[in-house]
Amino acid sequence: MDGFDLVIRGGYFFDGTGAQPAIRDVGVRAGRVAAISAEPLATEGAVVVDAADQWVMPGLIDVHTHYDAEVLVAPGLSESVRHGVTTVVFGNCSLSTVYSSPDDCADLFSRVEALPWDAVHTAVKERQTWTDPHGYVEAIESRPLGPNVAAFIGHSDIRAAVMGLERATDPDERPTPPELSRMCAMLTDALDAGFVGMSTVRSSFTKLDGVRYPARQLPSTYASWREYRALNRVLRDRWRVHQCTPNAARMAEISNFFAQSAGRGRAPLKTTMLAAADLKANPRLIWLMTRATALLNRVIASDLRWQHLPVPFEVYADDIDLVVFEEFGSGAAALNVRDAVKRGELVDSEAYRRQFRKDIEHKFGPKLWHRDLFDADIVSCPDAELIGKSFGHVAQERCIHPADAFLDLVVAHGADLRWRTTIANHRPGVLDKIADNPQIQMGFADSGAHLRNMAFYNAGLRLLRRVKESAEADHEFLSLERAVHRLTGELGDWYGLDAGTLLLGDRADIVVIDPAGLSEASADYAEANLAELGGISRMVNRNDHAVAATIVGGHVVYRYGRFTDGFGTTRRYGSFLRAGKASS
Repeated sequence: MDGFDLVIRGGYFFDGTGAQPAIRDVGVRAGRVAAISAEPLATEGAVVVDAADQWVMPGLIDVHTHYDAEVLVAPGLSESVRHGVTTVVFGNCSLSTVYSSPDDCADLFSRVEALPWDAVHTAVKERQTWTDPHGYVEAIESRPLGPNVAAFIGHSDIRAAVMGLERATDPDERPTPPELSRMCAMLTDALDAGFVGMSTVRSSFTKLDGVRYPARQLPSTYASWREYRALNRVLRDRWRVHQCTPNAARMAEISNFFAQSAGRGRAPLKTTMLAAADLKANPRLIWLMTRATALLNRVIASDLRWQHLPVPFEVYADDIDLVVFEEFGSGAAALNVRDAVKRGELVDSEAYRRQFRKDIEHKFGPKLWHRDLFDADIVSCPDAELIGKSFGHVAQERCIHPADAFLDLVVAHGADLRWRTTIANHRPGVLDKIADNPQIQMGFADSGAHLRNMAFYNAGLRLLRRVKESAEADHEFLSLERAVHRLTGELGDWYGLDAGTLLLGDRADIVVIDPAGLSEASADYAEANLAELGGISRMVNRNDHAVAATIVGGHVVYRYGRFTDGFGTTRRYGSFLRAGKASS
């Protein structure tokens, strides 16, 4: 027998299936797991990773990213890889760059995902060599990928390409029968090329950017259920996945997704939705959501799962640039004004302030943000005396309404005013209780989007840290092997990807975690420049002592804060993982 290319020596080995871990050597040959041994493996000619006292497990899977533009210009996707992620899924929330023009892609992505319009436009325009999904896959695989990638085809992408962006965002327009047939054919082509499925969106938060149709919603939100049903038939026939962000203001509409997923007398449609969260604004919703989902999945044989961020949902904002303002009229009106000077004039007017105060004080109806300005802290401001105070406390000092204190500071400092709040997942006990809920998937990191608002690239590591610390404190809420399974094998299996387990013959996509490095630093604030995407300074995570090694396709690409030479520039390590089949 030939020797090994790589040997991981003496680690606490998890195979990603939920099985009990054990001390094992792992041998890798030609990018695949070739040996799992309780006895030491021969290392002659092999790269050796000493994993003594460390955890060896399948690379983490991030099923909800918006790397569609970044993968074109910075294909190493280093912020995921450095945190042990070896497979990412993009094309979520109806957005992809497969069929649409550069102008349309920039309009579709920029406002809803808080990305620079010019950067998205340039990324697509300068690299768009493809005209169909097969060509897109070839183009992505020609890039020096860091991790493996998989993709949804975006419904807004398809709809805009078929109907034109103007008609696709007109509430009075519907696709003609030939246009709907073409959409189904385009979806079929994407599935043939190996896409995971199709993503849609119903949320009213999702708005276009650009100068042509500003403030219109994304095309997918205007589709009828007749259109969805036609596309869902294609997905069901191929056992692929429908991903959606529902409209929080129309919760009853979610029953349509269950009806579409139902499997009585037919194959269920795999459906994954955003998002399961313990909202400050509605603390009972998480229990209603999970219990109703469990009941319906059992009674009508549906297969619907909610994506979940297993860490506190802390967000930051410059000025008023935060997606939660889209959920009420005055907030959306301010975001509709893209010019900073004109926006300042708007929010400084008394008529605007009256409406803003009313919206902030609104007590009833569905909402995602608690709108408590005492729970919104200033972290950066030209007036240094305000740093560390909430807008509510500033209001008390000035004897004004908290909404006026917020708007006064927005007008005075614009983007130099930076603040933060926690929207959800703030109760550790609740997070513990839902961590093993079968109706919930450990997804929704939103990696690659909202670059100035949040950073959850290391969400998987933070879950593992909680599991480790709970066991050490004798109040275990989830076994370590179950946590690994939830972050790896469970996701790979459900999405139909060749990822998430380390059995003989599996892809050698592996993370070696140093448990001694799983510290409070994982929750710290940090920023780093993303030169390739407009030079924006984005929020990131830094816990470089936690990941001893990230291995993609049998190659060690990262060790303790350092990437291998050629990573993301001249060498390709990852592959485009085609759903439903093994990938080389």
